[in-house]
Amino acid sequence: MATTLYQRLGESAGIARLVDDVIAAHLSNPLVKTRFENAEDLEHTKKMATEFFCAGAGGPQPYTGRDMLTVHKGMNISEQEYLAVMDDIVGAMGKHQLDDATKNEVIGILYALKGHIIRV
Repeated sequence: MATTLYQRLGESAGIARLVDDVIAAHLSNPLVKTRFENAEDLEHTKKMATEFFCAGAGGPQPYTGRDMLTVHKGMNISEQEYLAVMDDIVGAMGKHQLDDATKNEVIGILYALKGHIIRV
């Protein structure tokens, strides 16, 4: 029986652990760390990222945050920052021993959102 992306990511608890590791990686990544160090409420950022991943992966949780374009508008995120964030996400997925098909599905989803993130 096929499993959903949500299930393969470990459902809500697994996604929350993945988000924690992604944010930790961002905080140690010199290309993006200041953006996250200067976040007004990092716990809220984690909560919204977890909701976003849960909802986007087919989970039952609703996403209560703003759309990606609204969230990133005016931040002037560069292509290099976007790629650094993607690298951090891929690294966290590797740490969680996610299979290549799952990683590729997540990368595809995130890549589809780049127009709502880079230089908006």
